[in-house]
This record gives sequence, structure tokens and C-alpha cells, in this order.
Amino acid sequence: MPPGRGGAWPLSFLIESLTQLIEILAFSPADTPDLETLLDAAFGPARRNRTAYRLRDGVACDPALSFVARDAGRLVGSLQCWPLQIRGLSGAIAPLTLLGPVVTAADRQGEGIASRLMTTALAAIDALAAPPVLLIGDAPFYGRFGFTADATADWLLPGPVDRARLLLRGPATALPRVGWVEPAAPRRRAA
Repeated sequence: MPPGRGGAWPLSFLIESLTQLIEILAFSPADTPDLETLLDAAFGPARRNRTAYRLRDGVACDPALSFVARDAGRLVGSLQCWPLQIRGLSGAIAPLTLLGPVVTAADRQGEGIASRLMTTALAAIDALAAPPVLLIGDAPFYGRFGFTADATADWLLPGPVDRARLLLRGPATALPRVGWVEPAAPRRRAA
């Protein structure tokens, strides 16, 4: 693409070029120290008190559905997915996938890194025919990836949640209208 008027490259081209240099890789436990630093910088230490963390506590992320973004070795973004389930009033259990946190380094926001991570993770979820995907996030951003709050109004979680931010992607027809969302894997017991 040639430079725009006045010999300058259009901003959209420059951002796209920078984003293409970023590698999207499968999450590895070796990424954990860098990821913890990135999450602390983005959300602060109180992040562990959030409802989404209660759903992830003591459960390993799904490595087939979790990704990191690296630029010249530096971790600049991450997205993890976790096994969940919803227990209906009858006791029936249906699987879910929890997506999040999605994080981008503060100095790299606006470059499309989070969108690339979302596209990569959702492609992996679709390819594996994974269960419907739940997240707690902003509908304007996640809505473009097919997430809505239409089916989650009567779902209970282990902590407070803004109902407009409890978003689901995927078919809700096999999911209970009213239910309790919980981790799918057993929690580890503290020693």
C-alpha cells in the first residue's frame, strides 16, 4: 500500500502492520509469571476478589483454548478459557466455557490485539465444538463476536455481577433458564 497524501502512511495501515508482527501463541504455564504481571498492571491486585476469579479459583485454564500475544518475546496480551458448568433447578448440569480475562498491555491498547486474541480463541472453540461461551464484559466490545445477555438474566454466580455484562455466545437452547454457574473441575484443597 503506498503512502497517503503528503507521503505519510495512513494510521490504519500502520496499526495493522504493527499488529501483524505480534505472534499469537498457545498459552503455556511458562507464560504465567509474565501474565500475572500484566494482569496486575491492568486490573490491580483486587482483581482476585471479582466474581470471575471465584469461577476460576482452583481450576486450570483450558490450554487448547487459551492464548498469548507476544511482540519480540514480550507478553503484550492474553486470553484464557476455563471449564464451567451450569446446574439447573432440576439438578441437570450443562457445560460452559468461561472466557477471560482478556488483557492487553497498556501501551499496546488500540492496536487490535484483544480482537486478534478473541478471533483466535473463538475459532479454536468453534473447531473443537466446545460448549457455549460465557464471559463478564462490555457488550459493545464483545457483542461484535456474537455475545449477548439474552439468556443469562436468571443465572446465579458466586458473587455479584452486572446482568448487562453477563454475556453468552452459542446456543442456549440446551441450557437452563434458571441455574447456578460453577467451575466444572473439582477445586483443589488447600494444604
